[in-house]
Amino acid sequence: MSEPKPPTPTPGDTYKGWLFKWTNYIKGYQRRWFVLSNGLLSYYRTQAEMGHTCRGTINLATANIAVEDSCNFVISNGGAQTYHLKASSEVERQRWITALELAKAKAVHMQAESDDSGDDCPAVPPTAGQGGSCRNSEVQSTLRTLSSKVEDLTTCNDLIVKHGSALQRSLSELEGIRVGGDMGEKIRQVTERATLFRITSNAMINACRDFLSLAQNHSKRWQKALQTERDQRIRLEETLEQLAKQHNHLERAFRGATVLPPSFSNPALGNKGGVSGKCDASDEDDDNEFFDAMEDPAEFITVPADPKYHRRSGSNVSGFSSETGIDDQSVNFDELSLASNPESPQPLELEPVRQRRTRIPDKPNYYLNLWSIMKNCIGKELSKIPMPVNFNEPLSMLQRLSEDLEYYELLDKAAKCQSSLEQMCYVAAFTVSSYSTTVHRTGKPFNPLLGETFELDRLRECGYRSLCEQVSHHPPAAAHHALSEKGWSLRQEITLASKFRGKYLSIMPLGSIQCIFDKSNNHYSWKKVTTTVHNIIVGKLWIDQSGEIDVVNHRTGDRCHLKFAPYSYFSRDVPRKVTGVVTDKDGKAHYVLSGTWDEKMEFSRVMQSSKGENGTEGKQRTVYQTLKAKEIWRKNPLPEGAENMYFFSSLALTLNEAEEGVAPTDSRRRPDQRLMEDGRWDEANAEKQRLEEKQRTARREREREAVKAVSSPEEADAQETGTEASEVSDETDTEDSTPHTPVASPYGPSLFPYLMEGKEGPYGAPVKSTHPDNYQALWFEKIDDPASGETLHVYKGGYWEAKDQGSWDMCPDIF
Repeated sequence: MSEPKPPTPTPGDTYKGWLFKWTNYIKGYQRRWFVLSNGLLSYYRTQAEMGHTCRGTINLATANIAVEDSCNFVISNGGAQTYHLKASSEVERQRWITALELAKAKAVHMQAESDDSGDDCPAVPPTAGQGGSCRNSEVQSTLRTLSSKVEDLTTCNDLIVKHGSALQRSLSELEGIRVGGDMGEKIRQVTERATLFRITSNAMINACRDFLSLAQNHSKRWQKALQTERDQRIRLEETLEQLAKQHNHLERAFRGATVLPPSFSNPALGNKGGVSGKCDASDEDDDNEFFDAMEDPAEFITVPADPKYHRRSGSNVSGFSSETGIDDQSVNFDELSLASNPESPQPLELEPVRQRRTRIPDKPNYYLNLWSIMKNCIGKELSKIPMPVNFNEPLSMLQRLSEDLEYYELLDKAAKCQSSLEQMCYVAAFTVSSYSTTVHRTGKPFNPLLGETFELDRLRECGYRSLCEQVSHHPPAAAHHALSEKGWSLRQEITLASKFRGKYLSIMPLGSIQCIFDKSNNHYSWKKVTTTVHNIIVGKLWIDQSGEIDVVNHRTGDRCHLKFAPYSYFSRDVPRKVTGVVTDKDGKAHYVLSGTWDEKMEFSRVMQSSKGENGTEGKQRTVYQTLKAKEIWRKNPLPEGAENMYFFSSLALTLNEAEEGVAPTDSRRRPDQRLMEDGRWDEANAEKQRLEEKQRTARREREREAVKAVSSPEEADAQETGTEASEVSDETDTEDSTPHTPVASPYGPSLFPYLMEGKEGPYGAPVKSTHPDNYQALWFEKIDDPASGETLHVYKGGYWEAKDQGSWDMCPDIF
């Protein structure tokens, strides 16, 4: 009692003092200097250490305070930190307990308020007046202070009730005892409890005084701020009402207008007025910006163009107006005509767009023991071993083909181009964009069953719809047709061949892709590059694209040569680099393209070209003088949590979404694929085997019918017997058949998932079945394309009409 008393702990004040802290069994309790501030209890060896060395800190918001005896108490935050402390007296201990409880209550309240309220001062537009924001911030700050004071009052009230009850019990015991030896002990207890009651009462009185003072000081300010907010709300309501009336008036005027204003019929006035067709103004500004920018050199095998080429182009097509015989005025006139075309879709008539899903079930973390597959290979052909769905992703190959349309906007922009050379740039960028989804997608898609289809109907949202069908099984081939209201169509037929080269696997797509534009009749065609899957034996799988693509315009002779550089650890170039040059039929370069197939592409207009110095291989490098590069395509960011959803893009997440009205052969209705997406992989594997056996049976039946159709009865019986005898070796050449190369890796996925596209012949060519198969595709027919000179399947019509009628009687039962 002789030591000087520390200051009375009050809410918000810093409380300091000496306490004994348990260190270990050798040193026992050691005297330490403790500081309680802002909900944190810290300790130091001496007071002098407060400026530079803190020995430990515990957050009271998550701590538990327990009293052991008259002088000892414990502070713990759940096991990570525990302080065993001892005060010099019971009164000193109780002072610390009171201060700690007050600080803990305040810390808990502030933490809860921070978690619930989020941003206390919402952002307001700069033009809305910053005074309102300041007032809002001030009111929020005041409310937080008052809430803190109310919390202090509640805590002090609980402590007063607690200590008051203890004091009442001591007084009652004091009245009932006899005068004797224990009188002094009881009087001491009553004195200590009376002191504690006085401390908490003073804290309560101080908190009440602060709360009353704040309430009186801010009540008038609150009333004024409330009245200001009320006035602003009334003004906003009046403004919104006026804007709604003006919008209604303008909409009526727009609907009633049947012809363009006279100024629109004059291209010169249209240029001066700055008014153009819908959505074309921004494109025009972008292109003008491109042709006017010459400050910095492009990042390619180019140098900045000479200033003599610096000119302003009023056209939004390509800047080749003077070279192609199209002047700026006629181009702008075409734009206005396009904008006023009554056949163009009008936004006022759009129906509500369907909300597509943004998530699929997370991929289960199933471990696959490759030895469980390999041990079944003993004494058997590997082609008889069915591949489990563990290597797959819950999409079919038909849906992966449809993903090529993710960046359909590039073709929409290409359809507006008047210059075939600039149109070639957009088509080339679209060609590169189709590989952007493969950078993380190491799972293989489901191989479609023969006759399986997939429709992608985005007519309302994006103005296009497409249809895919598996048209052949030996070799596996899929046909794809897409048609857009913006004036373009896309068709492709893809067959894959694969070669295993030890450490990596090369997948070569066979077949071509063709894009046709209605307005210009430009017919483009190109082929896909080689996809290489690395680390097949050991390590983590990763995918690279390499090779060259020639995009050819069969009408004009224009050509774009794209080169996908293979990844090299020792190369100084950007990984996944793509470069290209757009040339006309005479071989003159007009544009250069550069970028990466997994991120973005840029294009630059060539003003002049010349032969430069010899390169490292003794060849002359062509130096292009270009204008500043402009970005033509950029990859869309992956959705949140894509790493748990097979790295699907936003479009891929919607492809397997259940949809009413699709054909019974649609990939969305495939049961094993649906079970895998739902995470039921064991059931998916069983269902997959059932579908494969059903496909084998249907194929054998077609072969028998074909044999009977082309042979006499005696020959048919003999050939049918031979066919049955060969079914054992051929029946397993199903959707996941693999070449006979028993290579697997215990450290990662084996080569099996990627060698599933049929057996190989010389140079990677797929081996065709020796059995006759009279299968005919349902929605596609095989033709000889006169433009490209290739034989391919093209859409013959009837699917969308059958969907409108809801009649699918012609569809086979494949599921």
